[in-house]
Amino acid sequence: MQRSAVFVMADKTSLKRPFIFANAVHMALCFFMLTMTVAWHRDLLLTGKLVSNVSVVIMYVVEIGCLLLSVLGVIGACKGKRWCLILYATGMAAASQTIIVRTALSYQDVYEKRVVREEAKLLSMMPLSSTNKANRTLLYSIQQEFECCGLIEGYKDWGPTIPASCNCHYPGKCIRLRGIATLGAPKNQYVYQKPCLPIYVSELKLAFSLAMAVQFGSGVFWVVLLVMSIKLMGQIRRKQEFMALLQSNRYVPGAF
Repeated sequence: MQRSAVFVMADKTSLKRPFIFANAVHMALCFFMLTMTVAWHRDLLLTGKLVSNVSVVIMYVVEIGCLLLSVLGVIGACKGKRWCLILYATGMAAASQTIIVRTALSYQDVYEKRVVREEAKLLSMMPLSSTNKANRTLLYSIQQEFECCGLIEGYKDWGPTIPASCNCHYPGKCIRLRGIATLGAPKNQYVYQKPCLPIYVSELKLAFSLAMAVQFGSGVFWVVLLVMSIKLMGQIRRKQEFMALLQSNRYVPGAF
């Protein structure tokens, strides 16, 4: 009776269920990100937009690789296969170190240089009254999305021809124009009061900061999974040693 009780206690691996649950969550996140990447890539192909093939391949490799690593980790935990957990820990160590270091080193480049580059790109479109069709299309979409008009001085940046994307329908965000005072604008036309450049740059910084936070958070989550896998390997090893000792009839109470 005492030996059966010891057997039950030895079979209980405390980190097994939390480890499997954490990896199930990780697999769901990886699958979601993979689905989003496929949809984004398909949209780029349909619209004819150019994007670096290397960037797309890296995204696919990272997402599929993390998904397969979690599957390997779950198999190792369920079957008690230490070699699966060793491969899992090795992959997680490499992935977490890479993403944390990469995020730390690229933060300034992403947060500052790219934002400055996008800001300069918009400023190069001035004056808006003479910008090309492609730039106009981009500006129209920005104005509609962020509910703004112009870039620096609001509607005045467009000169005598204010586009329909500047038309405002939300109280508190509008300014009423008077035809004579605004170089031919329709009488009592309502347009967005705020210029787009400060809003666009602010949203861009927020998006980059969130992207960096997600990357760093993923790295930290992978470190947690790595630590759990190492501890689980130790528990599995102790369990296997205990079972071997128990079967050899050389078990000494209190040894484990």
